[in-house]
Amino acid sequence: MRFGTFLPQGWRFDLVGIDPAEHWNTMRTLAQHADAGPWESAWVYDHFHTSPVPSTEATHEAWTLMAAFAASTSRIRLGQMCTCMGYRNPAYLAKVAATVDHVSGGRLEMGIGGGWYEHEWRAYGYGFPAVPERLRRLREGVEIMHQAWTDGTATLDGREYQVDGAIVRPLPVQAGGIPFWIAGSGEKVTLKIAARYASYTNFTGTLDEFDRKDAALRGHCAALGRDQAEIVRSSNFNTIVAPTEAEAHDRLAAVKARLLPHVGREQADAIEAQYLSSDAFGTPEQIVERLRVRAAHGVGYAIHYFPELAYDRSGVELFEREVIPALA
Repeated sequence: MRFGTFLPQGWRFDLVGIDPAEHWNTMRTLAQHADAGPWESAWVYDHFHTSPVPSTEATHEAWTLMAAFAASTSRIRLGQMCTCMGYRNPAYLAKVAATVDHVSGGRLEMGIGGGWYEHEWRAYGYGFPAVPERLRRLREGVEIMHQAWTDGTATLDGREYQVDGAIVRPLPVQAGGIPFWIAGSGEKVTLKIAARYASYTNFTGTLDEFDRKDAALRGHCAALGRDQAEIVRSSNFNTIVAPTEAEAHDRLAAVKARLLPHVGREQADAIEAQYLSSDAFGTPEQIVERLRVRAAHGVGYAIHYFPELAYDRSGVELFEREVIPALA
């Protein structure tokens, strides 16, 4: 199994209590820690407002961070989970990403999806199109980026996007273009787009749900004549790890206490339940056992979100020492 880690950027209230003037130093230091460690990749979310409720707490913009992390790290691959196709013109996004790929020396990943955070869409003036339109934007946008990164130009007279000879030079450093991570589990459309373009998918759920989505992906690959083994399946995990179960529960209680003033009791209880049900909550031994089951079902890449990371590195350091070596 391969491993990635999310870096705090504020979206999940994971920088609260830290002076905003210190946010970049905090994020950069954690990116450099990951760069020096066993992680293959580091990730941020593409969101503008905090979640699960919008607030005036800071949320740092994903693609600006991509460029900054590209310049301040040397080895680790960098991604967004996931870029919302509707927030940026796809030809422009292809140009931005190609530039970041050069800054990083060819270490960029392109996580891409249809988008879901309605409050954010409307607040920024994007409206909130129905699901079919958002998925058409995803399909057409991925095609535009694919053209841009392989041919250096893109032309598409689509239903959602029209570009005519958009020049994207220089091409990305990575031969064949920046790898696509198609995020989402829609069986009819999203996984069909993944079957055509993706190097990676990103979806989760119960084991039965994961198996059903995986079967749908395999079916689309077969219909297109593509070897499904070319696509790595990835999943994201909310992660709290400690030497004992009791300590893991103590850590979760501290996370909940930090979130409570910002999200309210109902949301804090829901977040607590998400961690308690996560395959990456508990002791290293428990997490290794559960992730081995996930690997047996086809998860080849696990991306972990540590809610304490900006405040306490002991959990991620324990994970680095005891979980990654057991599964890598």
